[in-house]
Order: sequence, then structure tokens, then C-alpha cells
Amino acid sequence: MPRKKKIVVKIGSSLLANSEKLTLRYAFMNGLISDLAQLQREGHDIVLTSSGSVALGLNMIGKRPEDAGLLDKQAAAACGQPLLMNAYRQIASEHNMDVAQMLVTAEDMEERRRFLNIKNTMMRLFENDIMPIINENDSVATRDLRVGDNDRLSAKVAQMVEADMLVILTSVEGLFDRDPSDPDAKFIAEVEDVSAHLESTTGISALGSGGMLTKMQAANMAQNAGVETIIADGIIERPISSLLNRERRYTRCLVTGETASPLKIWLSNRLQVAGTLVVSNDVAAAVRGGDHGISRENVLSIQGDFVKGDVLHVYDETGTEVARGLSNFSSDETMLLARHVDMPVEDVIGYKTKSDVIGAENILVLEENHIPIDAPEDRQKVVVHR
Repeated sequence: MPRKKKIVVKIGSSLLANSEKLTLRYAFMNGLISDLAQLQREGHDIVLTSSGSVALGLNMIGKRPEDAGLLDKQAAAACGQPLLMNAYRQIASEHNMDVAQMLVTAEDMEERRRFLNIKNTMMRLFENDIMPIINENDSVATRDLRVGDNDRLSAKVAQMVEADMLVILTSVEGLFDRDPSDPDAKFIAEVEDVSAHLESTTGISALGSGGMLTKMQAANMAQNAGVETIIADGIIERPISSLLNRERRYTRCLVTGETASPLKIWLSNRLQVAGTLVVSNDVAAAVRGGDHGISRENVLSIQGDFVKGDVLHVYDETGTEVARGLSNFSSDETMLLARHVDMPVEDVIGYKTKSDVIGAENILVLEENHIPIDAPEDRQKVVVHR
């Protein structure tokens, strides 16, 4: 019998909803759930990351995708989520399968305690042969808090449950070297370096918030967490098992290098930037060399409004992202400490603690296969004056 696997499946809005009528595609949903139910009976643990709530709710508020603003989408999500989950529940019951709903925001995935709580809930669902269906909580998410797309959310989920495989189903067969509508486009069956293919991934679907670019970003997050990613066409009959049995073509994104610890994987795979630090090029080189944290003397400038325990992105003087790590202080405390390096920590912030802004044990140096994140341009950078 094949080894049991944890499989995370991501389904986009374009597969679940008719683009013109904005109604559910029941044939696809039935084929998908039938296949997943069979895989579950074979012993595999399945997580379904599903878009679709916004698309399905737009009719109820009288909006089209191209005309809907943020508030419209939040309202549409509140209307569409019950429709989506009711359909999943009814179809799953026909296949003797139990499902559960989990709605999350970026904050839930980025804050360590919430992240672990979500993981523990999913582990308990697995123990009871219940398939979690996860979606971003679009009815309460804002522009600043949005995961932004369910592709990267699915990669975070795959990291969370330590999945063997992430399957992203879309409206094309996989990755091409250019727009697949181009007759000269070449299919790419296997990918090692995701960053080498980013230029060919522009464009998004009419209903979704992400295109092939976000799928490749998700694949990069997954491969750094030791999870293989498959990107494939969302066919109706046996959409997942046909891939596992290699019955049709797809793009396979390989796992590269050694997999870090769960904590460092969580540090590396970020959905949003809480705050940033700029250090000198010499300090950046020392951090890259290993076993070197960020002290208050090292900080040249600070960006963002962060709290203790947030993940900070560390850049050198050229703007190149060097590492990510857990902050030991808030942004206000970090600023005070960096501006008063000649004073004891206790005198500056009112309590005694270590002076490192990021400890060496809580920092992850970005390897070449990580896709870096540019520092947000819409946040004011505060230069430290000494």
C-alpha cells in the first residue's frame, strides 16, 4: 500500500464559480470531493484551501467582479461563504465525508500562538477523519491584513501541517515560459529555481486575486518548507488522483536543499511585512556568516509599527533583504534603545532584559532559493540618530 500522505489542495474561484453567472460549478465540485473522499479512505489526510466566497456573493449585492470595491467584496464574502460551505457539506455527505470550516486572516497565520492553535485544530480534525476547508476571512480582512491570495495561504497551510504535497488547481495545465495563449509558449514540467520563472507569470484571472505569479510564490514558500508543489489544470474527473498517478502532465516544483526547523520555516515564509530594520553591509555580512543576531548598535533605520514577537525583515544598506527574525522589542522600544546605546537597557525601557533586537537563535538567513520581499514603500522609514 502507498505511504499515507498529507495533501493540501488549493482551488481557485475560476474553477468554483461560473465567470458570467457567478454561480457554483457543481459538476467540478462533485468530481473534486469524490476524488478527495477516495484519497481519504485510502488513509491520506486532506486539507482543502478554497476560494469562491466573494465571487458567489456578488450577485446578492448586485455587483460584478470588475466593479466591486473592498467593502463590496467584504459584504459579498459574508453572503457567499454560507453558499459555498453548504454546497461542500451537501456534496461531501453524498460521499460519506465530513468537512469543517476554518476562516483565517493574515494576522492568524503570522502570529505564532494563533498559528499553532490553528495547527492543533487541524490535527484534531485529522484524527477524526474530518477534512478542513480553509478560506481567508474576506468579510473582515482589510487591505493591510489580507493574505492577498489563497495560493500563498495554501502554502502556509502546507507548512503548518508539514504536508508532503501541495496541489494547486487552476485553469491551465501548469507553468509555461510565457502566456499560454501564445502558440510558441513552451510547457515547463519541472522547476527547481522558482525565481527564474517570475517574469513569465504576469496576469490574473477575472475572478481570482492571484495569477501564476502568486502560484510560483506559493511554490517557493512550500519548497523551502520541504513540500513539493504541483500546479495543474482543474479537470472534473479525478483531478487529484490523476496527478498522483502521473496520468496527465503538470508542473512539479521540487524541494531544494535541506529543510529548516519548523520555527525557522515559519520565520521564512511570510505573508506580510510587520517591520523592517536596516543594518550596515558589514553587519549584514556577519549575519550571513551565521550565529549573529542584531544588536541595538547595529540598527541604522527602522520601518513599521511592530510589537515584541513580530517577524522583522533585515536589509543591508543596498536594500537587499538579508534575514528575518523575531523581534525582542516593540518598534518604539527598538528606536529608544538604538538611539541610546550608551545607556543600560533597563534605564531606557524600564525593565531588565537582553539588549539584542533579534537574538541569533531567532534569526533566519535567506538562502538563494528564497524569494525576497521588498520593503513596503508606503511606510515611513525612521533613521536612527546617535
